Amino acid sequence: MSKLQELIRELCPDGVEYKKLRDICKLNRGTRVVRNDLSKDGEFEVYQNSLTPLGYYDKSNYPAYTAFIISAGAAGEIGFTEKPIWAADDCLCLTCPDNISSKYVYYCLLNNKLFLSSRVRKASVPRLARTAVEQFEIPIPPLPVQEEIVRILDHFTNLAAELQAELQARKEQYEYYRNKLLTFGKNAERIEWKRLEDVLHSIRTGLNPRKFFKLNTPDATSYYVTIREFNGGNLTFTDSTDRINETARILCNNRSNLEYNDVLFSGTGTIGETYVIDNIPSNWNIKEGVYSLKPKIHIILPKYLKYILSQSDIKASYLKLAEGGTVKSISMRKLGNFPIPVPSLSEQQRIVSILDKFEALVNDLSEGLPAEIAAVQEQYEYYRNKLLSFPKLAVA
Repeated sequence: MSKLQELIRELCPDGVEYKKLRDICKLNRGTRVVRNDLSKDGEFEVYQNSLTPLGYYDKSNYPAYTAFIISAGAAGEIGFTEKPIWAADDCLCLTCPDNISSKYVYYCLLNNKLFLSSRVRKASVPRLARTAVEQFEIPIPPLPVQEEIVRILDHFTNLAAELQAELQARKEQYEYYRNKLLTFGKNAERIEWKRLEDVLHSIRTGLNPRKFFKLNTPDATSYYVTIREFNGGNLTFTDSTDRINETARILCNNRSNLEYNDVLFSGTGTIGETYVIDNIPSNWNIKEGVYSLKPKIHIILPKYLKYILSQSDIKASYLKLAEGGTVKSISMRKLGNFPIPVPSLSEQQRIVSILDKFEALVNDLSEGLPAEIAAVQEQYEYYRNKLLSFPKLAVA
């Protein structure tokens, strides 16, 4: 029998009371801070309308080990700090008595995040009322049980954090070797520099709706790919991905002509994201501003093209060609005239083989560290839900 099971059997075998937050904690709004008083570094982080610190302040208004909830902006997000902070007026901070673990309350909130999200008032600035949070009800086992649950869940949290840190280190290592492998001097032996259009059959793009079609119609079953769907060398479709019907997909493809081994390139907004098409697209197509580069595979390998367009110096050079105001873009003509190094096919294959292994480790959702992190996160959420589910104590 585990320590937690022993504690439950000893201290609360018949269940526990469920209480509203207002009955067990003080829930207070933070205090506004003048932005001009903030600095870029300092002792105390300042939280306002998100879990990203707004800056630093020379004072704190809440101690370490405080749980807090964002009430405006990223309303419903839940934070916990292990050092003193300054909480501004869009933070709702919980002050717990000695018999309630604030970290335990934090995990209870995380486990019921949908409850808080469902009470966010949608507006130009989403808001969550303090009264709605005060109604939130959680199980209150004895403090030793709370502390053992926190210990178990902290273990999963720390493990995930360690894996994330390792993943970041591997990403930096991958980027270093990618840049090193793909750095060629213009006079390097057996390395030719060619204009991009000379190693491609074509550069094409998709279609914007405008007068041609509508997004998200009742019969829309195909995905409409924008920069949002590019994800670390992959395409990721989510619930927020726009949809198009079959007629619209065909219209888009009449312009893009997507085929196996084409290299997609984001030419607008976040410029330079890439993806190699590994299957003929049957249920998606691209918008205008996402370019389809069709490589001449007797000259350049699709994956080599993808990698060279991600190399730091190469990317920095073509980004200088971007034009526009808030949303910049690089034209297909300028992109086509951009020079890239083209070694022999055997050298390209050698480079691709090395970088494929690195990329699988740092980006692939089905293997490597991302898969391990996803498995730990799934295990953590399972145990969090299981550990925080108690039978309700019958009231006499």
